[in-house]
Amino acid sequence: MIKYTHLKLNQDIAVPAGHYTPEKESVIKIDGREILYVLSSAVVDSSCCGNADYTSALVPGYIISQDITKDKDGLAVSEVEPITDKATRGKIRKIIRETENISQVEFW
Repeated sequence: MIKYTHLKLNQDIAVPAGHYTPEKESVIKIDGREILYVLSSAVVDSSCCGNADYTSALVPGYIISQDITKDKDGLAVSEVEPITDKATRGKIRKIIRETENISQVEFW
């Protein structure tokens, strides 16, 4: 189990080559368990090869305990279990790709 700090939605987070913006946090159910995922958009605007942007999904894992505490900035913290099973990851990728119309799905 690991702790996941929920990000503020629709606020840019600066990174060395640009920024990313968490836009939506959702839960899907598979095999009776809830799975947390976050959709984000990223903009690369400081690279040698020009600008680029893309949307992706990050899957922290199965929700074990949701909003158990707050961090020093007041953001909710949940406990999640990373998803390691390849078949389950495949199911999740398929669902997110079809429902959110994105191609990049990453797992913790």
